[in-house]
Amino acid sequence: LLFVLGTVSCTLFLAVNGLYSASDDVIELTPTNFNKEVIQSESLWLVEFYAPWCGHCQRLTPEWKKAATALKGVVKVGAVDADKHQSLGGQYGVRGFPTIKVFGANKNKAEDYQGGRTSEAIVDAALSALRSLVKDRLSGRSGGYSSGRQSRESGGGDKKDVIELTDDSFDKNVINSDDVWMVEFYAPWCGHCKNLEPEWAAAATEVKEQTKGKVKLAAVDATVNQMLAGRYGIRGFPTIKIFQKGEDPVDYDGGRTRSDIIARALDLFSENAPPPELLEIISEDVLKTTCDAHQLCIISVLPHILDTGASGRNSYLDVMLKMAEKYKKKMWGWLWTEAGAQSDLESSLGIGGFGYPAMAAINARKMKFALLKGSFSEQGINEFLRELSVGRGSTAPVGGGAFPKIHAVEPWDGKDGELPVEDDIDLSDVDLDDWDKDEL
Repeated sequence: LLFVLGTVSCTLFLAVNGLYSASDDVIELTPTNFNKEVIQSESLWLVEFYAPWCGHCQRLTPEWKKAATALKGVVKVGAVDADKHQSLGGQYGVRGFPTIKVFGANKNKAEDYQGGRTSEAIVDAALSALRSLVKDRLSGRSGGYSSGRQSRESGGGDKKDVIELTDDSFDKNVINSDDVWMVEFYAPWCGHCKNLEPEWAAAATEVKEQTKGKVKLAAVDATVNQMLAGRYGIRGFPTIKIFQKGEDPVDYDGGRTRSDIIARALDLFSENAPPPELLEIISEDVLKTTCDAHQLCIISVLPHILDTGASGRNSYLDVMLKMAEKYKKKMWGWLWTEAGAQSDLESSLGIGGFGYPAMAAINARKMKFALLKGSFSEQGINEFLRELSVGRGSTAPVGGGAFPKIHAVEPWDGKDGELPVEDDIDLSDVDLDDWDKDEL
């Protein structure tokens, strides 16, 4: 039933038309067709994970199309709208756009493409990867794949990253751990458990790499460890439970393929990941790098340090950090600057000169922005960002149609501000009694 439901939901993605169309030689990939087209294929694949709003992706599009045409019939070239299909992007650790992956002989070990972004560079890299694949086959190191499932002999059943837990080891490893645990309770005689085993093992390795060990996949033989099975009410096999610090365990009710398991694990990871970094705009590079890499960048202009002191400024920064945590799944960029430090930027956003603290959300691709109209508080900012997240709220073009000049400034040292020191005036030689009384 779970598989059927997953298939139905995935069909909703078929109508996607991102930066590519059916007339291109680039093959549009979705959760519906990715396994069949790529994973089960014997071909070498180059796959771009992109977002339609990403400027770098838009610049890559004509080069990617040219490369796909040149490589037609030799190497498969595909594209995934990872903004729409976030589970597919998450499965392959996509954190920025565009990300290009090379799927060679071992489709479960995609490699990052680090080459140039011209069609010539892409074609050269594809042919080089193809040459390596063919040489490996010639030497017998790899036989390619006729299906997406590896046999146990070829490593698909390698359980090295699945942590075996027992009645004795469970509590000290799982309970109160800062990591997230996905635990499979199985019985050795259970057919469904045997079918799940290679999927669980492959997912364990991928999840370990993608989350740097912050999400762990484990297994408990419930026929041997009956105390655990009784404690958690295990009645059927396999049963998968999710354990997070300070929370009651919950049942995993997703699909049983490695891609389903990986997607859920990465969702858990993002829920528990730290909020995005909050950066001070101390240079043009900080602003452009942040705003170009994210769909929206949220910029706060805080009062001058002499107006608030360190404690006042930190209270504003704390509010921003709480909102960054709340909306971290949106993958927005978060920036701040002091009133007057970037006066050209303030003017382009209609902020300049008054009304601090202020906040603007900028779409760097469209060069449009929205201003916070409510209070600079958790409630006011939350309402502002909630409207933005569903596509509502009034916007205006950034003044001049581009980011203005950004001044290089020293980062805030975390201290209260100091008034500039004025030169002392020596009045010892001045005889005030000689002043004309009429002038006083």
